[in-house]
Amino acid sequence: MTDVHNPQQRRYNMQQIKSTNTKPELMVRQFLFGEGYRYRLHKKNLPGKPDIVLPKHKTIIFVHGCFWHGHSNCKYYKVPGTRTEWWLNKINTNKANDKKAVKTLKENGWKIITLWECELKPDKREKTLYKLLNKLA
Repeated sequence: MTDVHNPQQRRYNMQQIKSTNTKPELMVRQFLFGEGYRYRLHKKNLPGKPDIVLPKHKTIIFVHGCFWHGHSNCKYYKVPGTRTEWWLNKINTNKANDKKAVKTLKENGWKIITLWECELKPDKREKTLYKLLNKLA
């Protein structure tokens, strides 16, 4: 299957994808703040540059996009039909980097919580956010 966009349009579309301050991440941050939690964002001195760091609780929260981090058995993770090898390499590299960062953080005594984009969709959002609160308590 060929791409429906010309190269300039595809380039523009890809440039619009953000790596920080995504909608799922903002949703989690707003919820935590409303519940009284205070946090730091995107700490560059920690492995994996975590999305949310709760220093008081020695906890880190990663909010992963299902596609970019290869969420297995998820309907939002589908390998593109074009440049499949390149995409698989990219996603597998992301997964390896995630695994390495989590391992290092755990060795340093951090508690790790990973939330997936699909868990923050409207039908599952409330349940997921309250599970998060239970993990923090």
